[in-house]
Amino acid sequence: MDVVDAWTGQAACALQAALRESNEGFADRLGVAVRTVASWHANPDIVPRPEIQQALDTTYENASPSVRRRFDRLTRPPAAVTAQALRVAIAVVVRGSDVLLVCRRGDASLSWQFPAGVVKPGAAAEAVTVQEAHAETGVHCAVRQHLGSRLHPVTGVMADYYLCDHLTGDAANLDVIENAAVQWVPIREVPRFIPPDRIYPPVLHALEEYA
Repeated sequence: MDVVDAWTGQAACALQAALRESNEGFADRLGVAVRTVASWHANPDIVPRPEIQQALDTTYENASPSVRRRFDRLTRPPAAVTAQALRVAIAVVVRGSDVLLVCRRGDASLSWQFPAGVVKPGAAAEAVTVQEAHAETGVHCAVRQHLGSRLHPVTGVMADYYLCDHLTGDAANLDVIENAAVQWVPIREVPRFIPPDRIYPPVLHALEEYA
């Protein structure tokens, strides 16, 4: 930043921080009362009088390059967030004592999982849970409870888990590219399909109530 168009209390405090001066030292440098500097900290939007604006201009113009760099960092607006970490919504759909599983096609093997879908920026994870379960399996469900979130230990993506109630629909493989099979599995037999140490503990605890 080469020029400050108009000093505010916030900008003045940033210059003070860049100079690493106390309220007393900064006030003495500018030739103002200590209470004036204190008022800038209390009211960042305040606009100093013209003569103080000139004193701040002079102080900034005479500052060393390192002070100017610090001031620039302190007053630079934060960079806009342009990306969202990959996030998935996982549906744990229960029907009586059964739970819905899909068999994913991988690069080298098949693996049984709960239905899941990517949560795109701006989308609601709960809505994605219901939509993806239906799109993959033909099953209509309703979210009962959010079971929690974690960084998935295998995929490395952020995963949101939702316990869902079955409403209507028989399980069918509607995404043959991604899935090799879709099946209702007795909850007590889930460990035969998915190793228990790979299942999010709150999911296991929730399923125990239905087994």
